[in-house]
Amino acid sequence: MILIVDDDRAIRVALTLLLERNNYEVMRAENPAEAMEVVRNHPELELVLMDMNYTLATDGEEGLTLLKQVKVFRPDIPVILMTAWGTIDLAVQGMRNGAFDFITKPWDNGVLMDRIETALTLLGARGKEQGARAVSEHQASSCSSTIIGSSPSLLSVLSTAQRVAQTNAPVLITGESGTGKELIAQFIHEQSRRAGKPFVKVNLGGISTSLFESEMFGHKKGSFTDAKNDRTGRFELAEGGTIFLDEIGELELASQVKLLRVLQDQTYEVLGDSVTRRADVRVVCATNADLRQMVNEKTFREDLFYRINLINLHLMPLRERQEDIPLLVDHFIRQTCAANGLPVATASQDAIQFLQTLPFPGNIRELKNLVERTLLLNPDAQLSAADFAASVGVASQPCSVSGVGLSTVVPSGSTLEEIERASIAASIEKHSGNLSLVAKELGISRGALYRKIEKHGL
Repeated sequence: MILIVDDDRAIRVALTLLLERNNYEVMRAENPAEAMEVVRNHPELELVLMDMNYTLATDGEEGLTLLKQVKVFRPDIPVILMTAWGTIDLAVQGMRNGAFDFITKPWDNGVLMDRIETALTLLGARGKEQGARAVSEHQASSCSSTIIGSSPSLLSVLSTAQRVAQTNAPVLITGESGTGKELIAQFIHEQSRRAGKPFVKVNLGGISTSLFESEMFGHKKGSFTDAKNDRTGRFELAEGGTIFLDEIGELELASQVKLLRVLQDQTYEVLGDSVTRRADVRVVCATNADLRQMVNEKTFREDLFYRINLINLHLMPLRERQEDIPLLVDHFIRQTCAANGLPVATASQDAIQFLQTLPFPGNIRELKNLVERTLLLNPDAQLSAADFAASVGVASQPCSVSGVGLSTVVPSGSTLEEIERASIAASIEKHSGNLSLVAKELGISRGALYRKIEKHGL
C-alpha cells in the first residue's frame, strides 16, 4: 500500500488514478496529522509519497518535520519527496534526513512509477522473488569482461550489483584507480533487463565544459560555429541501455547542473533543436575521488550527489583483498599466454607470497602489467618470486617497493602508506619528474597520481 500526502486535491486524485492503474492499493492524506494517523495504524504500508508544503509557507519545514516523524515510527518505509524544481534544495535537506528519493513537479508518470518500483524492489517490500542469483565464488563469468576474485568484499559487491541490476536505480561505484569499476558497471548492465541494448562509456574527465552539451546531448548542423554536421549525443547512443559516466568527480560545476537536469527529469534537448527528448537510460557513475568531501568543499553539487548515489558500491584496493591475487595472477598468466602463443605457465607459491607483500598503488591494472611483463621476460613453465622481483627491480623480500624498474627498498616494518610513498617517489625520480610516464608505469590515471602526490607531500 502507498500513502499519498498532499494538500492539493487534484494532485491526490491524479496520483491515485496513476497508482491504481498500476495495481497499487492507495491511501490519501491532505496534511501531516492525517498522514501520521495512517503511518501509526497501517502496518501494511509500503511507501510514502509526500509533498513538502501544506500551508501558505514554502520553506518546507512541515514536510521535513513529517519526514522525521515517519522515520521515527517506520524507519523501514521508503519516502519519496515531491518538490518544484525551484525548491530542489528542500529535497536535498530531505535526503539528509532519510528520504529515499525525490521527484520534481510536474512529474513524468513513467519516471515516477520507475522511482516507486525501484524503491519497493530495493527495500524488499516488493520483488523479493528477484533475490540475487548466486554469484560464482571465483568469477562472474556471465560478464563479457570477467571479474576475478573470491574475497568477501568483492563477493559482497557482486551480490549487491546483481540485486540492483534488475532495477533502474542509479549506481555510484567508488574505489581507487585500477580496482575494476568499469567491469562492475558492465556487470550491472549485462545482468539487467537492458542487457541487449547499448552500454556506452563516457570519461567525463576528458570532456571540457564548452563541449559537454554537444558530447552528451548532441547537436544539429549549424547550431554553433564549428557544427558542420549533425552529431548524436551519448545519451541518445545509450537509448534503452546503460550509460557509464566515469570520473564524474572531474566534472565542472557548470556541467554538473546540466547533467542533474537530465538525470532528474530524464529529458534533454539537442543543441540547435527545440524538441525535448526523453532519455530511457540507466545511469552508472564511477569515481576515485571523495565526493562527500567535494560536496563539503562546494566543488560538487549536493543535489547531484544524492541523485547519482542512490546505490553505492565501493571496491576495496587490491592490497586489502590479497586473497584475490592468486586467482588474478592465474587469470592474467593464461590470458597473456593465449594472446602470445606461449605454453601455459604457473606462478610458484613463493611468487604469490611475494606479490601479496606489494602495495600496488595501481591495483589490478598494475598487477596485470607486472604479470604480463614478467611472463614475457621469463617464458618458463613456472614463475618464481625472483622472476617477479627482477621485473620490478627489487630484492624478493617483504617491504620491497612495487613499481616498474624501481630499485628502492624501504625499511622492514614500514606501513603500506610508507611503501606507497616510496614507490611513487622512486618512480618520479626514475622518470625525472615526467608524471605521464610515472602514471603509466604505476598503472594509475594522472588525476589519481596528482592526488597521491599531494597526499604524501611529494
